[in-house]
Amino acid sequence: MLEGFNYFVGGLLEFLTPRTIFDILWSTQLGIIVGMLPGLTATMGVALMTTLTFTMPPDNAILILICMYIGAIYGGGRSAILLNIPGTPANAATAMDGHPLAMQGEAGRAIGISTTGSFLGSLIGMVLLAFCTPVLGNFALNFQSFEFFWLAIFGIVISGNLTAPKDPVKGWISGFIGIFIALIGMESIHGFVRFSFGSTDLAGGINLIPAMVGAFGFAEILSMMKYRNVNVVKSRIERIIPRARQIYEFRKTIVRSGLIGTLIGAIPGVGEDIAAWVSYDFAKRGSSTPEAFGKGSVEGLIAAETGNNAAVAGAVIPVLSLGIPGSAPAAVLLAAMFIHGVRPGPMIMIESPDFVYKVVAMVFLATCAMFVLGLSMVKYVVKVLQVPRTRLMPIIFTLCVVGSFAIQSRIFDVRVMLVFGVLGFLMKEMEYPVAPMILGLILGTILDTNFRRALVIAEGEILPFISRPICIVLIVFIIITLVSKTAWFKRLLGSLKSRLKTLSLKRGTHD
Repeated sequence: MLEGFNYFVGGLLEFLTPRTIFDILWSTQLGIIVGMLPGLTATMGVALMTTLTFTMPPDNAILILICMYIGAIYGGGRSAILLNIPGTPANAATAMDGHPLAMQGEAGRAIGISTTGSFLGSLIGMVLLAFCTPVLGNFALNFQSFEFFWLAIFGIVISGNLTAPKDPVKGWISGFIGIFIALIGMESIHGFVRFSFGSTDLAGGINLIPAMVGAFGFAEILSMMKYRNVNVVKSRIERIIPRARQIYEFRKTIVRSGLIGTLIGAIPGVGEDIAAWVSYDFAKRGSSTPEAFGKGSVEGLIAAETGNNAAVAGAVIPVLSLGIPGSAPAAVLLAAMFIHGVRPGPMIMIESPDFVYKVVAMVFLATCAMFVLGLSMVKYVVKVLQVPRTRLMPIIFTLCVVGSFAIQSRIFDVRVMLVFGVLGFLMKEMEYPVAPMILGLILGTILDTNFRRALVIAEGEILPFISRPICIVLIVFIIITLVSKTAWFKRLLGSLKSRLKTLSLKRGTHD
């Protein structure tokens, strides 16, 4: 741990230069603005920023992306409070109590409370990131190709299950579409070209960045062309900095929400929105005034904002230790790490342990920047919400085209961006989640390579895939995830609950 602390301090000192501090401030502020504007999600912001940081040194580029990520998740709370429109899905729970507070003339107070909750939640997540990543990374050293095959499938299944809770089959279909797309092009072991149909462009495979930019950026432009909504901020901004006594009053809620948010964020494919709602639900259950929730409860607001920002650091834990993203923005961050030559996964604690604690330092610096910027210039920054989205979309489209083309200077990548944009738009229209598809595109190569490598190691035997202890555990988790949404499983749980209730009533009668 002392060595880790030294790495952390060394990372902080390395980043404390005038140029780096400037990068931290502008990227965090840009993230806040992206998060504030409804429709411009954190995933889209990180994806677009990845294209702009392509030529930067790896550490600086990843620092800017983490600042964008943290700033966007926090910034979405602004529009949730002022407009009752969550800037990102992670801020849906924030609107439950944030907007009623704004309607009561306490918009400034609500913003101050959400900023403080976001800051403290991110700090809690940062501490757990520093402690959990090495532990999980060391455990993951037991993983071989057999385990990585099942881990990739588990990531797709759980992502689809939780991003499409109404119909998880749609989430799973989306994830496996991503896997199939990842198989296009030349495979890595024998150099055999697959599914190219004679096209030399397809023989090189589908580039991840144009696909992401199209699915999250251009798809949003198409949605904007179909659904045009313009909203204007009318709420007054008064006192912003919250009183320390009020924050101390909810210390238990803050710690609980921070821990819940980090834990849920660390589950592959879950994301910040689930973390916010679970934190909000636990706060309501443990509150002395649950009836105030949904009507302007400070406790509800601080629980939601603490939970979703803690989930950001939590989502980075499996990225570093397993090479599996915890959320859609973390999936883009993982892709950016690969682009910049960083190889996260079980070997990272051996190959570059200092990088893990550099990421911890990045989260800390981004959190501090978010807190400072979040409590300053609020009256001026919220005016961005008055800009009609129809004027922003041409700028976003230009960034999508330039970003896709700039990576390899190929028109083919621009076409890929356009195709994935149309595909992403159609999937949203049919209520298929897009994030599992992008996750499948990332994990597809891992799944394919490790499956064939494992067959080589086992000389064609399938038995090691289902007989190794970690493989068995992962298979059980996958089966539970698949079965948990079926009607008969829900009926089984209902009957078990009714029987337990009957038994408890009988025991109570005998007593």
